[in-house]
Amino acid sequence: MAVEEPFGSRERIRKLQKYFQSIEKPVYLKGRYDIITSVAIPLALATTTIALTARGIYNMAHGIGKKE
Repeated sequence: MAVEEPFGSRERIRKLQKYFQSIEKPVYLKGRYDIITSVAIPLALATTTIALTARGIYNMAHGIGKKE
């Protein structure tokens, strides 16, 4: 059996672990514009989905938009 080599040195990994564990914010919100991709886009998709679903339910309840 072949022994796999590690991806990086243990010292480098420990150094990165200490760095990321010392930061106050969660790891996925470190960058300047990370809030856009982790909060704003999912919120916009959820809002759009809810609005389109509500519109569809309203149209079905009132019989609007049926093809004859």
